[in-house]
Amino acid sequence: MGLLLSHAEIDKAKWTQGKSLFKSNCAACHNPKVDGTGPALMGVTAQWENAGSYKGKTGKQWLYIWIHNWNDAVNDGYKFAIDMANSRPAAMNVFATLKDADIDDILLYTENPDAFAPVAAAAPAASATTTADADKGPSTGIYLFVVFLVVLVAILIGVTSKLDKIIAEKKGILQPVKVPLYKRTNFIVALVLLGIVLVSYGTVDAVVHLGRQQGYQPTQPIKFSHALHAGKHKIDCQYCHQTANKGKNSNIPSLNTCMNCHKNVSKGPKYGTEEIAKIYKAVGWDSYNQTYSKPAKPVEWVRIHNLPDHVYFNHAQHVNVGKVQCQTCHGPIETMEEVYQYSPLSMGWCINCHRQTEVQFASNKYYSTYEQLHEKLKNHEIDKVTVESIGGTDCQRCHY
Repeated sequence: MGLLLSHAEIDKAKWTQGKSLFKSNCAACHNPKVDGTGPALMGVTAQWENAGSYKGKTGKQWLYIWIHNWNDAVNDGYKFAIDMANSRPAAMNVFATLKDADIDDILLYTENPDAFAPVAAAAPAASATTTADADKGPSTGIYLFVVFLVVLVAILIGVTSKLDKIIAEKKGILQPVKVPLYKRTNFIVALVLLGIVLVSYGTVDAVVHLGRQQGYQPTQPIKFSHALHAGKHKIDCQYCHQTANKGKNSNIPSLNTCMNCHKNVSKGPKYGTEEIAKIYKAVGWDSYNQTYSKPAKPVEWVRIHNLPDHVYFNHAQHVNVGKVQCQTCHGPIETMEEVYQYSPLSMGWCINCHRQTEVQFASNKYYSTYEQLHEKLKNHEIDKVTVESIGGTDCQRCHY
């Protein structure tokens, strides 16, 4: 267990179970590869095994005791446990309900975190960025086109005037007094038509973008740095947003989730104690006596991402079945000091994503009923299945 295993040696079911247990129990403070509130866990098995036996128990057995309740390992005098407890600024949580088999699964995952990592997970995010840029509103192209039309109209009027003059001279017709360009009827009509086109385009564009709030970044009652938590400490998105893979909506994390770490971490590297003190006040936590001494009060968070009421969107369907990464829609969240709406979340943006995104069709029982598409893939009539291929652009999918 202390060494990295080859892909073929790893039981995927146990690895997947270990990953799930890690996210729900350990991810708040630990990352397999990077130190956070707690140390990186890759290689931790070998560290405890190499620490040696004590009181008839191997180092691995002491690791089980440490995870179940670290106090027991320290109180029994196991030196490695004592050194570990003294080296960390925050005390470890107690996991008395975890079975040894559960711990084995967690260690299998943390020792081999990339064994079953998704291939090319960032590809959808690239297309989302492209469509987001294309949906931000009128581009400079439309204005260049307008300039081109104005110049073209002027050239055509000049050419027709010159031709009229040549024809008139050949016929011996006296030329009327030259009228300035801006007073000519044909030029005025052209400008009026051009104005109608521009006003119509601007009106339609304004209506299409009505209610959109791309770039929206409201001030929140408590400052929270995603760059620190999701970026530096690598806390998994779904540790805090636990319902993203379970239901239609992704939840705002409860302050109880924050307190899993912040019972012991009262000072942050960005805002000191000020923002964490707001959490303590909201949950009624007395940090000096380490008790909940006052009634809890709700925090009035400001919602950032909004869809119109007539639009249906299901987080769980995209996260579980579509395997869509959070960054595909929410952008590089792990770099944001304060979260803002990265994507336009418009209908066109969603449709383009459905047209471009390839469905993970093979070995996925969810799509077993699409027999014709499976047959076409088998016969090489098609080389991929997109969301559009399974009805992802049908109106009733989002509006029913």
